[in-house]
Amino acid sequence: MKQKLLSVTGLLTICLVSCKEAVPPQQPVDYSVQTVARTDVTLTESYSASVRGRQDIEIYPQVSGTIQRVCVKEGEKVRKGQSLFIIDRVPYEAALRTAVANVHAAEAQVETARITFESKQELFRQNVVSEFDLSTARNALAVAEASLEQARAEEANACNSLSYTEVKSPADGVVGTIPYRVGALVGPTSSQPLTTVADNSEMYVYFSMSKNRLQELVMRYGSLDRTIDNMPAVQLRLNDGTLYAEEGRVESISGVLNPETGSGSLRAVFPNPNRILFSGGTGNVVIPQHLENAIAIPQEATYELQDKIFVYRVIDGKAVATRIEVSPIHDGVNYTVTKGLSAGDVIVTTGVGLLNDGDEIKVNNKAGGNV
Repeated sequence: MKQKLLSVTGLLTICLVSCKEAVPPQQPVDYSVQTVARTDVTLTESYSASVRGRQDIEIYPQVSGTIQRVCVKEGEKVRKGQSLFIIDRVPYEAALRTAVANVHAAEAQVETARITFESKQELFRQNVVSEFDLSTARNALAVAEASLEQARAEEANACNSLSYTEVKSPADGVVGTIPYRVGALVGPTSSQPLTTVADNSEMYVYFSMSKNRLQELVMRYGSLDRTIDNMPAVQLRLNDGTLYAEEGRVESISGVLNPETGSGSLRAVFPNPNRILFSGGTGNVVIPQHLENAIAIPQEATYELQDKIFVYRVIDGKAVATRIEVSPIHDGVNYTVTKGLSAGDVIVTTGVGLLNDGDEIKVNNKAGGNV
């Protein structure tokens, strides 16, 4: 039994030694490579954005009363000064007539007081009345004139109140929802506006940018004003993924950061001639960044180690791990290298996950080669 076990053990030993000796030496593996070159690159940054009309004006009545007529429809385009609603005019017309009558009465009182004063002046010159009587007549005239001014002010106020019964659009725009209908009682303290007029000939698109990115831009151009002047034309990606046809421009950057998010607010303006954009909508602002003489490499040619990015350069037929720095802005396919590579360097573009530093490689010209 012992001899049988020894025989089996011997066979296993011979087999293992034979298998070990049968392993062929490591051969260079074919890899596709790329020769690094400088070129012009366009990168894009995308930021979530909200869309607002140039003006969203809530229309409240300035006088109380029941709505007699609604002159517009929801979604209708209106011009500045166009009638929107008519509020019951009867009580305000009556108030105006009363105010006009009070003005006429006050004018008569002034005329009477003036005649009296002039008469007192003549009698005073003839020493018929005292200076006290003359002063009394003069003061009565002043009181009458003040009463006339007050009556005229009340007339103007009544006239204005009557004009407010016709609610007009304060600007060009589009009518929003109309919660009130004919017969509804409305007033300056109503819980909601009669409607909203949105001026959407141009749309304001608001988005936020991180403090670091804003500081980078300001440092590059020297000031906020120069940053705005040098910002490229921007685009708006709608919620369905399509790009809005019109280009916009960044016209303001907030000088105050949001203390909760640490970001700054920017506003871009987009023309809206066909009324495609709606106030209250959302989308993404796309900002292009043009880089001249930049180095772009495929992201698949890189690997990360402890939050650092590396590539394998090909030096004397061997893969040499090289740390690089890249722009934080990329298109998801390529990286723009800011440090670590030079034009003319050859890097491995595929299979980097299988390589180790110092591995011998053989260039596969069919799979990759110079670019």
